[in-house]
Amino acid sequence: MLEISDHGRTWVLSGPASSYAVHLTEDDELLHLHWGPRIALADAEALAVRPLPVYRPFESQLDGREEYPVEGGPRFVRPALSVRTEERRGTEWRFEAYESDGDDLRLRFRDGGLAVTLHYRMRDDVVERWVTLANEGAALELLRADAATWTLPDREGWRLSQLHGRWAAESLLTRSPLTYGEKTIGSRRGHTGHQHLPWVALDTDATEEHGEVYGAALGWSGSWRIAVAQLPDARVQITGGAGYDDSGLLRLETGESYTTPVFAGLWSDGGFGAASRAWHAYQRAYVVPDADKDRPVLFNSWEATEFDISEEQQGALARRAAAIGVELFVVDDGWFGKRVSDRAGLGDWTPNPDRFPKGLGPLADYVHGLGMQFGIWVEPEMVNPDSDLYRAHPDWVQYQPGRKRTEFRNQLVLNLAREDVREYLWEQLDTLLTSAPIDYVKWDFNRCFTDAGWPGDAYPQRLWVDHVRGLYALLDRLRAAHPGVAFESCSGGGGRIDLGVLSRTDQVWTSDNTDPLDRLAIQHGFSQIHPARVMAAWVTDSPNTQLNGRVSSLRFRFVSAMAGVLGVGGDLTEWTEEELAEAGDWVALYKEIRPLVQHGDLHRLRPPTGGLSAVQYTRGDETVVLAWLQAQGYGEPVPALRLRALDSEASYECLETGEVHRGAVLLHHGLATGLRGDLDAAVFRLRRI
Repeated sequence: MLEISDHGRTWVLSGPASSYAVHLTEDDELLHLHWGPRIALADAEALAVRPLPVYRPFESQLDGREEYPVEGGPRFVRPALSVRTEERRGTEWRFEAYESDGDDLRLRFRDGGLAVTLHYRMRDDVVERWVTLANEGAALELLRADAATWTLPDREGWRLSQLHGRWAAESLLTRSPLTYGEKTIGSRRGHTGHQHLPWVALDTDATEEHGEVYGAALGWSGSWRIAVAQLPDARVQITGGAGYDDSGLLRLETGESYTTPVFAGLWSDGGFGAASRAWHAYQRAYVVPDADKDRPVLFNSWEATEFDISEEQQGALARRAAAIGVELFVVDDGWFGKRVSDRAGLGDWTPNPDRFPKGLGPLADYVHGLGMQFGIWVEPEMVNPDSDLYRAHPDWVQYQPGRKRTEFRNQLVLNLAREDVREYLWEQLDTLLTSAPIDYVKWDFNRCFTDAGWPGDAYPQRLWVDHVRGLYALLDRLRAAHPGVAFESCSGGGGRIDLGVLSRTDQVWTSDNTDPLDRLAIQHGFSQIHPARVMAAWVTDSPNTQLNGRVSSLRFRFVSAMAGVLGVGGDLTEWTEEELAEAGDWVALYKEIRPLVQHGDLHRLRPPTGGLSAVQYTRGDETVVLAWLQAQGYGEPVPALRLRALDSEASYECLETGEVHRGAVLLHHGLATGLRGDLDAAVFRLRRI
């Protein structure tokens, strides 16, 4: 709901539980008024008449109070907008008008030939903000154009939550006190990155179930930056957008415009758990395509075969996958070009004639005949120097003239900012998806930008933004032409996970680390912002030869992966009949609980910090609990689990134990008997009776 004051200078956006309010002063200064519990328009108008703080020497009355601080004038905080022309640098804008369309609000400002529009939209209790910059005058340079600045209420003792990591250890949650100055996270790698997810949360005394939490998440899949600053007067602001530094984002010629990514914000008074559930519901409702559909159980061939693949061998794996209940069979790397290792073939997206003499069609038909969907792996943004594409178009990659072209994984990055590169990839991928009945594409991105140059372009710096915009345009075009094909975002695991790519893909590959114990911490952090509906998780072989050599039971591996979108990635031809039978039982159980896991409300009952950890998913009258015993000392009892969000007046039957629980359910006996020793796991289903 959007409310506007009679004089048209105070605006309040409200959701079911929260409100967001801004006010324009008579001097055309746009001030932040309120972000928090729901308020009425009259409350916002009362806030608007409060005087600014008394002037103090060497301080600004606007700092920490402006809604979108620009560079220039009496401001010293980090600017969200920094503009440079031939004559000057900075912005001196004037308000022009506001526009409203339902619950959408647009505030229009102008500085000479530059039109600046601030966009607001309330999605339930998530506020979406972004900015459009249209140049109607002489050419100018956008040094920085952030999507939003978020201002928090005056509090003491703010604490910052963030997700950090590296390859194979992504999305690890850390919380630390916020101190004076600035805390900056981001990526200067050209993609979202394994090191940080573009999300932060701030609180003063919140727990999993209680307390106020303010969160912000950026929808951008390239280089990015979020800065959290505690100002000298203790006020806190969060500023974020595309690009890591201020060296130049884009050059806007006359008639050109730039729209920032969305920077979404959420306030919750139900602790970190309620904040996560609100983020999940928002993404399922407004971000992820076809989120109401169940994601299928998949098998991926990579860990079973790596590059050594053939049509016959893939068929043998497909038969075993179908027998245990798999619904989607995916051929990973090695099916195309001269791809017998990571040294050749990227860029040549036609089936290898020695491995697939009649193309992918016969294998896809065979997989469909087994009752499964068929998927493939691609890495369109990359090219091997040993490829037909690179030999024909060496100028299509990112490179700096006169400098060595850095190779990671024996590959270079194609410049998707170029229209001819995008058109080539469209033709290759459209032909591929037309040539065989393909249902799913795993889209990978296995290296960072290093030599981000574009010789001959008037403003080569723009490729940092335009590569991502080119990626989005290509994905949008493919999805429109092939609406039945699902896409997964992968970047060496979790290197490209954000609201921007999630608006164009059906799920993401969470991490290349498939060790089930390591995955508990990764999935715990991932769940702070993203829903299980998009979190792909595989059961692979034991010992885990890909990473750490750890031995774990098939039970533990399955229950760990069942917390998201279940997949299998082991070499099924080496599994015993007993293992295959057990796997079939787990797959069947997952299909029963899948509606709860992928579409239900998540409650993190105990974090994966050692000992017992558990999560709960609830949907309607059904609840499922996944529990893992990571370690148990001699004589140490398994602690009880108190479940959340159940009707205190109702009774619930646990299908695994037959016990009937009244009111707030406390699982204890079933846990104690179902979990024994290190690396054990259990599933408990409860139904209201």
